[in-house]
Amino acid sequence: MRILLIEDDEALRAVLVPVLEKAGFGCDSAADGASGLALLLQNPYDAAVVDRMLPALSGLELVRAARGKGCTVPVLMLTALGRVEDRVEGLGAGADDYLVKPFDNRELIARLQALGRRPAHTLESALLRFGDVSLDAAALTLTGPAGTARLSKNENALLEALLRRAGQLVSREVLFCAVWGAEDFVEEGNLDSYIHFVRRRLRTVGSRAAIRTVRGMGYCLETGGDAP
Repeated sequence: MRILLIEDDEALRAVLVPVLEKAGFGCDSAADGASGLALLLQNPYDAAVVDRMLPALSGLELVRAARGKGCTVPVLMLTALGRVEDRVEGLGAGADDYLVKPFDNRELIARLQALGRRPAHTLESALLRFGDVSLDAAALTLTGPAGTARLSKNENALLEALLRRAGQLVSREVLFCAVWGAEDFVEEGNLDSYIHFVRRRLRTVGSRAAIRTVRGMGYCLETGGDAP
């Protein structure tokens, strides 16, 4: 795997680059968000490790800009901010995973390896329809009565899994596997965050489709009004 490390802390960068290389990763690095974004858009990386607090362009701004330009490279965000709200904001910006400092280098390596194992979301049919909404999974776009919204890769994978089983109860385990694959290093709350994001996307495009929570079991995509 070829990794891009974007970290402004010179001492931490000097530690992590050889750690990643020793683990078998090819590793490029950048010290600020602007140069990191340029490298990310110009090179075929397998994953990027992005610090949240960067000069020139913050980690959140970097990820939003990359996703806005169609970049689908998996992003692991590093931060000293460990509140649930901070994780939700990072994932909502388009990051795929979130690691709070300080961390064990073994966990960083394991999370990057897990990102590399995530399945490519190739589809039998790129266009999925349900009620008043349609998902173009190849283009990462959701269309409803009020317009079109671009989705992150994880939002796209989650909504695809629900659309393919519309009207059926889909377990949390199935949804986890659809979005993250068989990984051990994804926090349980990440799924709840992405359910929230997808519900918001459905409202943005004016759809009446709703994701109903079945407590302790999973979720069901239905037509109708808002669901809890």
